[in-house]
Amino acid sequence: MSNTYQKNLRRGHSEPPQAQIAVPEQVVVSMAEIAGSVKEGLLALAVGTGLQVMAAMFEEDVTALCGPDGRRNPGRAGYRHGTEAGSVTVGGRRIRVTRPRVRAADGSGELYVPSYDLFSSTEGLGKLALERMLAGLSSRRYARGLEPAGQAVEDVASAMSKSAVSRRFVAAAETALAELMSRDLSGLDLVAFMVDGVHFGEHTCVVALGIGIDGVKHPLGVEEGSTESAAVVTDLITGLRDRGLDTSKARPGRPRRRQGPVEGGQGRL
Repeated sequence: MSNTYQKNLRRGHSEPPQAQIAVPEQVVVSMAEIAGSVKEGLLALAVGTGLQVMAAMFEEDVTALCGPDGRRNPGRAGYRHGTEAGSVTVGGRRIRVTRPRVRAADGSGELYVPSYDLFSSTEGLGKLALERMLAGLSSRRYARGLEPAGQAVEDVASAMSKSAVSRRFVAAAETALAELMSRDLSGLDLVAFMVDGVHFGEHTCVVALGIGIDGVKHPLGVEEGSTESAAVVTDLITGLRDRGLDTSKARPGRPRRRQGPVEGGQGRL
């Protein structure tokens, strides 16, 4: 991806009004290019076909911005500016593709190709890494947990190393935790409220869990501390109240299996 394109993405430049994703009415698929995928199964065949459809969508977007190739178009938003190496996300991995480039007709810089922006997004990689790690798959074995997409895809796949997966997992976990800790709780009607501590080495995370009248469990929040002390639990419950949780009615707590600084049982939040 070119530096100009990356800078425009980071600066949040607005897209031209006509730069919507254009889906071709018909796509001619070259079976010769995906003949080998047939022997590898339906999924590999579907991926190979999908990549050809994606390339057709790239060209359709470029045509929407620049007009038909080889024809004069005074009202065009941009003009074709060759291609360069790019990458897209396919089933938890990145693969190399050829990205078309479009320059603005007024000379202001490079224009977005909407379909490339869609398929090159890495958001799905973080979500998949988080799901795999929470399911117990180590970052070292991440690639083995992916569905087979065909040898042609595997030969050009990247972003599956232990360090890359670990970085995505940390980033996705931080985002998920931030969303959990900022979620509005005013709409919850809980019939039970539980607080318990989970120990990680010398650290303790005190977790709050609510149960709705329909039996659905709702993770409410978490607070880190060295022990399950009353101060940590107080901070946790105070934060839940500040986020809108109704603390005015009594709810049954879960009886604790051991004695400690925090007592379970019936009571108010």
